[in-house]
Amino acid sequence: MAHHKSAKKRIKQSAKKRLHNRYYAKTTRNAIRKLRTTENKSEAQEMLPKVVAMIDKLAKQNIIHPNNAANKKSKLTKYVNSL
Repeated sequence: MAHHKSAKKRIKQSAKKRLHNRYYAKTTRNAIRKLRTTENKSEAQEMLPKVVAMIDKLAKQNIIHPNNAANKKSKLTKYVNSL
């Protein structure tokens, strides 16, 4: 257990940040899942920019790796174009 005041504060900050990161990562994963299950091309094309923006934000905040974001965006774009 932490004995220093700064260590206790750091634990609280880390926990808060972790919850924040988990929320946005999970929201983005759900949006990706919804896009992948969409069969309607026009609907998918409408959703794609929003999902790509969500992925970019995660990469910018270092929640996911930039290469991971690039792979996700590439695969989603490929999927939407194949519909």
